[in-house]
Order: sequence, then structure tokens, then C-alpha cells
Amino acid sequence: MSRRHDWGYASHNGPDQWTDFFPSARGDHQSPIELHTRYIKHDGTLRPWKSTYHPSTSLTIVNDGTTCRVVFDDSTDKSVLKDGPLNGTYRLRQLQFHWGSSDDHGSEHVVDGERYAGEIGKPKPHLKLILEALDCIKTKGKKAHFTDFDPALLFPTSRDYWTYQGSFTTPPCEECVTWLLLREPFTVSSDQMEQFRNLYSSSEGEIPCHMVDNYRPPQPLKGREVRASFD
Repeated sequence: MSRRHDWGYASHNGPDQWTDFFPSARGDHQSPIELHTRYIKHDGTLRPWKSTYHPSTSLTIVNDGTTCRVVFDDSTDKSVLKDGPLNGTYRLRQLQFHWGSSDDHGSEHVVDGERYAGEIGKPKPHLKLILEALDCIKTKGKKAHFTDFDPALLFPTSRDYWTYQGSFTTPPCEECVTWLLLREPFTVSSDQMEQFRNLYSSSEGEIPCHMVDNYRPPQPLKGREVRASFD
């Protein structure tokens, strides 16, 4: 039987094996990447990005065995992102998280060797709503109603960003993503990070397996240009 859809982050089905089943994962425009900021030039043609998010579009929070994600209603233009390097208007479909097994790593994109875990520091008050909901989705396959959440509350103060053309960081890793990477990381506490690590990638009744290190390592840049919206 094909294990095409049985991907994850373990040694037998993790990122090193994705290329065996998902041809796009071998492409020349894969994500994430490591950013070397001394080589990134400011592009004065890049516009500020704009977002309009309506809390009414948040629907559910889900544990799918590989991550925790918040699902939104994208049937209308109520919650959208536009401008910046983007052509057209993009509807918000989901918000997902990636984290490590300890506070010194966990991010997918790497900036000048820095592997963020979120940035460890003071607690992020607006993350509390998500963390409280995690108790309802401890194991794979669980989901719960998650309404009236505004993801813009998680944004940092600065709107500065880097941008490049890449891919989804999960299979099938299609190369159709315009990335906007915010320069300013937001800060969370070590205790808040630990709450994510208390989720399980195993289903209820299975041998418990904590959901940790659910991130893809950086991929080769292969000549792509990364641009900055700031000096």
C-alpha cells in the first residue's frame, strides 16, 4: 500500500523522505530558506502590505497530527491580505504553527543563523485564546469550535518584511507561494511554548507521542532573489 499521504516529521516519514513521494519537494523554489540579511537589498518598489481580518471568519482549531491550525471561512473577502509584493487579493484560509522540542529552535525560516522558537521572552497575551483551546485538541484528529479570533492581534508593530518566491513547507510542497517574512518576531514565554509541546501527534488510544520538531529544515536558495521592504 502506498504511504504517499503518510508524511510527518519522524525519521521514517520526515522531510528527508518527502521527495520520494512528492515530486514538487525536489524543485528549485522550495521553502523555507535561510536569509543572509547582508546580501538582501532594499527594493523601493515594494508596497506596504495591508490586511483586513474579521474575527467572524474564524471557525475551528484542529490537531491534524502534524500541527495545530486555526481554520477560517474563505468563501468571501471578509478576511484578506493584499498589496506588498502581491498581485491581487488573498483570502485567509488557515493559521498554523511550527515549533521545536526546546526553546532554542522551532522556526522554519532562519535569519542569519537564528532559529527562533517564536522569540522567547514575555508572554504574548493574545496567544492565550489559542493556548486555552489546545486542551480540546490534545490528540490527532481532534477539532473544536474556535470563533471570534482576530489573527492580526499576533502581528508585531513593524510592518517591515522580506519577500521571495517559494513553496508550501508541507507536502506536496507546491511552488506557488509569495512569502512575506516579517522582520520583527513576536515574543512568547517559555511556558507558552511548552503548551504547544503538550499536544500529541498520536490519536486517542495510541501510544502517546508528543508533537514536537514539526518544521522543515531550510532548503537551497538556488539563485532566487530575496528582497526587503526596508533599508
